Amino acid sequence: MQITRHPPVKTTLEPSNHPYLTGPWTPCHEEVDVAELRVIEGAIPADIDGIYLRNTENQVHQPLGRHHPFDGDAMIHQVNISGGKASYRNRFVRTHCFEAEQIAGRSLWGGLMDPWGTSVRPGFGAHGGLKDTGSTDIIVHAGTAYATLYQCGEAWMLDPVTLASRGKAPWVPLDGISAHPKVDETTGEMMFFNYSKHAPFMHYGVVDRSGALVHYLPVPLPGPRLPHDMAITKNWSILNDMPLYWDGELLERNIHAARIHDGVPTRFALIPRHGQPEDIRWFEAAPTYVLHWTNAWEDGDEVILEGYHQAKPMPDPLEEMGRYSHMMAYVDEHSFQSRLHRWRFNLKTGETREERLTERIVEFGMINPAYAMQKSRYVWSTTTRPGWFLFNGYVRHDTETGEEQVLSLPEGVYASESPMIPRKGATGEDDGYLITFLIDENSGTSECAILDAGNIAAGPICRLALPHKICSGTHSVWVEHDQLRKDAAFHAARFAPT
Repeated sequence: MQITRHPPVKTTLEPSNHPYLTGPWTPCHEEVDVAELRVIEGAIPADIDGIYLRNTENQVHQPLGRHHPFDGDAMIHQVNISGGKASYRNRFVRTHCFEAEQIAGRSLWGGLMDPWGTSVRPGFGAHGGLKDTGSTDIIVHAGTAYATLYQCGEAWMLDPVTLASRGKAPWVPLDGISAHPKVDETTGEMMFFNYSKHAPFMHYGVVDRSGALVHYLPVPLPGPRLPHDMAITKNWSILNDMPLYWDGELLERNIHAARIHDGVPTRFALIPRHGQPEDIRWFEAAPTYVLHWTNAWEDGDEVILEGYHQAKPMPDPLEEMGRYSHMMAYVDEHSFQSRLHRWRFNLKTGETREERLTERIVEFGMINPAYAMQKSRYVWSTTTRPGWFLFNGYVRHDTETGEEQVLSLPEGVYASESPMIPRKGATGEDDGYLITFLIDENSGTSECAILDAGNIAAGPICRLALPHKICSGTHSVWVEHDQLRKDAAFHAARFAPT
């Protein structure tokens, strides 16, 4: 394959045995373009026409402290597929913090596990002392890709096709936006929230298709909280207030230690999409913590929400990991025990009902995007290697029958969050593909793999060689070329002469 390499970034990272700076978490520092990827096995389905984007964590400079996997600098990896061919490119997200550390030639900010005061410069987000890496999520709204930070960053824009930097999103409020905004392609709107350590502690907002902030309101909470994700239906936005949050007494000493608060229920805020604070409907549920939701929809008097319920949000340390025992447990799904779950909110009675949908430890799920905000049957989740934040397989859940289809990857091979791509002219909800990046520690290589979403147990139907081994990371997104063309036409019409 013909590779175009870009000038290297400055790095001071030293060799290490840190569990999240080695192996499948070894940072990738080179930026390249490949016009056409080599097919290793199978063939690219001719009806796939879009772009796969995946955000990854890539520490560039020697950490000032202990280093957490979520401290790494954002790098977006892209595979662009059309006409049975695929290209690849990857780029660091040029946040202000990334550029400042390139100029300084060293780390300027401490990480999630470091004491307050480790950072050389003031930090960002709800924590207030962290680097805004933009390395958590990657979404596409109205033709622009946004890289976001889990603890409320500034949102960094990229061209989804070229990965060229478009700078900081101009509409982001003072308290930033959390990692997981939600896009409604029907209306062109993007819904988001943020949280902070000052009253009212949470806000909710709506950005329209033109990229303007058109709605923003407070969502008052009893104190600082640590929500991570939100969900939307056609009429409601769903936020949460969960009992895992910073210890208040320690927070007064600038110690950010999250703990479970016994006796505090889980609360859900249902907000009409363009509603006001007085319109918020609050629902209570059993105590838990949830990182990610998969879907939500309306059914008569009920709003139904699905996501990953944690049985043990404050897990026991993995003592065998020594100085990393707490960190390893908090990123290990087998320690916090996440399972697919359903909540039902009755708008007439104000009651909440819950049900578990699987006994498997799973997370990072995807649905058919054509079924977003409406009743969906299938969820494609990832499984993880016990003790680690590493995806080692997939489960296709049939939430109607309880049937589960499983694909376990070979030992030493790790996957990425994998969007579902509906087949053109699909005849069913599971008629399509999953797309993923694989990291093979046995060969020291990476590849892009495509699976049949209706038969994941059969393994990849197509494998494409990547030019280098990529680092593991967090979230991903798929965007159709047709959607990008519609967005481009919308923006062109806005600025056309009258």
